[in-house]
Amino acid sequence: MTAYEFSADPQRLDGDWIHSTLQQHSYWAQDRSRAVQDAANAGSRCFGMYDTATGRQVAFARLVTDGATFGWLADVIVDPDHRGRGLGKILVEGIVAEIDRLGLKRTLLVTNDAHTLYGRHDWAPVAAPENTLVRWRPDARPA
Repeated sequence: MTAYEFSADPQRLDGDWIHSTLQQHSYWAQDRSRAVQDAANAGSRCFGMYDTATGRQVAFARLVTDGATFGWLADVIVDPDHRGRGLGKILVEGIVAEIDRLGLKRTLLVTNDAHTLYGRHDWAPVAAPENTLVRWRPDARPA
């Protein structure tokens, strides 16, 4: 059985793997360039899961935060070949520990399909969505 390790060390991140995995296996970042992904990673606290035998990265997430009051969890993804082994749970647990350590009052995320995973860690639908606004760049507005 494969063993895995959680890490918040930015030196361990595999930029090629992150970009190609998000492009090929996400529904939200398929058109994101490598330069944009690298910039997003550089401006975030990034986390990974690694196969301990090979050192290969097999999961990724990033937390966009001011480090004191607010965070946005984004780009959470597990390599399809390693899904179903609880890696998403371990990854989110490690991130929640970081959120709690920082004392962030509010952390948001958007998901189409992982409400149960995040609900275990107290994420819930926005209580007053009419108070939450978004600004889209005109050419990036969803259909």
